Amino acid sequence: MREIVIGLVTQALERLRGEGVLSEELNETFLQRNAGFKVERPRERLHGDFSTNAALILARPAGMKPRDLAQRLLAAMPVEGLHGVRCEIAGPGFINFHIAPERLRELIPEILTRGRAYGRSKRGAGERVLVEFVSANPTGPMHVGHGRGAVTGDAIARLLEAIGCQVEREYYINDAGAQIDVLGRSVLYRYQECLGRAVTPPADHYPGEYVIDIARDLVARDGDRWVEVPVDVVRPPVEVIDFAIAWVMREIKTDLESMDIHFDTWFSERTLHAGGGIQRALDHLAVNDWLYEGVLEPPKGREVAPEEMDGRVHLLFRATRAGDDSDRPLLKSDGSPTYFAADIAYHYHKAQRGYTRLIDVWGADHGGYVKRVQAAIEAMTGQKDLLDVVLTQMVNLTQGGRQVRMSKRAGTFVTLREVIDETGSDAVRFWFLGRSSGAGVDFDLDLAKSKSNDNPVYYVQYAHARVHAVQVKLKERALSDEPGDLDRLTAPEELNLIRMLGQFPEVIEGAALSLEPHRVTYYLSELAAIFHGYYNQYRILDEDPALRGARLALLRATGQVIANGLNVLGVNAPESM
Repeated sequence: MREIVIGLVTQALERLRGEGVLSEELNETFLQRNAGFKVERPRERLHGDFSTNAALILARPAGMKPRDLAQRLLAAMPVEGLHGVRCEIAGPGFINFHIAPERLRELIPEILTRGRAYGRSKRGAGERVLVEFVSANPTGPMHVGHGRGAVTGDAIARLLEAIGCQVEREYYINDAGAQIDVLGRSVLYRYQECLGRAVTPPADHYPGEYVIDIARDLVARDGDRWVEVPVDVVRPPVEVIDFAIAWVMREIKTDLESMDIHFDTWFSERTLHAGGGIQRALDHLAVNDWLYEGVLEPPKGREVAPEEMDGRVHLLFRATRAGDDSDRPLLKSDGSPTYFAADIAYHYHKAQRGYTRLIDVWGADHGGYVKRVQAAIEAMTGQKDLLDVVLTQMVNLTQGGRQVRMSKRAGTFVTLREVIDETGSDAVRFWFLGRSSGAGVDFDLDLAKSKSNDNPVYYVQYAHARVHAVQVKLKERALSDEPGDLDRLTAPEELNLIRMLGQFPEVIEGAALSLEPHRVTYYLSELAAIFHGYYNQYRILDEDPALRGARLALLRATGQVIANGLNVLGVNAPESM
């Protein structure tokens, strides 16, 4: 419906431009899709189904009063397009559009005809997007924070695909650096314990039962081959490290697959080090004077301990140019690249692969990292807006009214697998997407398992199941399933439900363009509430055939929209519960 109104306004503007009322140069500025004027749903239904500010935006360049221009716009709208649409001028020059019931009801067969395609569009056609998400260090199990990043990234990818973008998903494996050496020492320690040796654990070892599992499997493969290697060795044997990384990555992939999350590319950080990618990126930055040698300065507006400023000369990136609080070192004291240097090289590699847009999903603790990475990309590519970063806040787990803090398996946190085993993938996805990624999530394990209206995922899935339950009852009672007379759908509750179904394409497009999957969960929860209220009010199967058929069509359209919405979130739409 919104597309119809946009079309009416655009055609009217084009006609006025052709008549000389609007100048030719307004074509580029104002006639591009939604660039110069807005078509929105008014907050109050009394103001219509849609409203546009086109006359207000164009009044000054047209040399007319807004209300006068609004009148000219109404007169220029194609008569055939105004079938079932009543227009009025309101306030200083808004044009409100009221969609008549007969036009609203046309939406039902459209939904049923388009089926799974309803809500999808070609808005993003031609865009090639890389979404990099999760990218948890391969040093242990995924925790619930990783899980929120996983479902957010996957939902963003699904939304972008729904508007026609070509999307690729990538996982960046941080398989280089100090944390990998810690993993190797941790496994060596547990490995030698498994062989009966009394060893003192390294000071920086990873706790948790999963390290023992890795060690046991290493013993099964290698026997006592590594029994003489000191557990506090600076660089553990590469064979031990590779075994541990592969073991952890299999666990991570299993967890992701259990939520139907798959990646096109698993990118290893090691390939950047081995292939000279980091040096190439630094050389590229040096050409444009983004690098210099100097002593670290304290971050602006923040006091730091003197020992943090080592007084040495570093190779620094001019991050303050992009609003960062200090310039950032790219090489460590031993000459090896910092994590930031590797990240610059990785994003340079991504930028060279021809994507029109890069999207990263990070934890909120990386918020201070965003500007410097975006600055590095701009410095290397000349593209200011190539990278978008979505930050996800933490998840607070509760059970029995108390916060759940620790897992024996991980040692320090609750693993994602434990939560999935406890509540199921659908609950994890829907709850994690139930709020803006920038807001924290309170995940009640007991409520997430309950079959009650207070459980948001159950409430929406139950609406879909109810639609199918009606079809089952229809067959059981041997009632006819005639198409029905859609003109019989006149009740305010029915028209309200149809209006809600009509919003779905707008919700999908808006969520995709803003990278905000929670808009879909909000919409589905509201749609489910409207549907349940309607379903409880009317005894649909007891109506006469013409009305029954019309209401069944409305129910099927509702079920289709709920299924489509759940699909874009990666949540199942069960036919029975």
